[in-house]
Amino acid sequence: MEYIFETRMSVRDYECDIEGIVNNANYLHYAEHTRHLFLKSCGLSFAEMHRKGTDAVVARMNLRYKVPLRCDDEFISRLALKKEGLRYVFYQDIFRAADNKLCFSGVIDIVCMVGGKLSASPEYDEAFKKWL
Repeated sequence: MEYIFETRMSVRDYECDIEGIVNNANYLHYAEHTRHLFLKSCGLSFAEMHRKGTDAVVARMNLRYKVPLRCDDEFISRLALKKEGLRYVFYQDIFRAADNKLCFSGVIDIVCMVGGKLSASPEYDEAFKKWL
């Protein structure tokens, strides 16, 4: 898979559960933050698109948890993208930086609601055109 974007983050202590590992829900936050940073790198603001009446929403997720992250671990969140019909399909993987072990793998389908209706988004298509 060819990744088109990546960002580095660190695990914060409050993201860990009683077992000392990152709670599974936090991986979704990491993936979402990565998508928002990717969007910014493409010249779009998630908040500004909402103000204009276009909302990108999660339609479906397929998630796999592999190796747990722990407090203070640094990790690299990477994504790839393709489009299927109205869906933007994000392939998102999170790797522990210290040893490049795959910790999380997700396929997240995003669709756009334009004016409250499922629709294509010319702005998103334009921003992503070099990868679609």
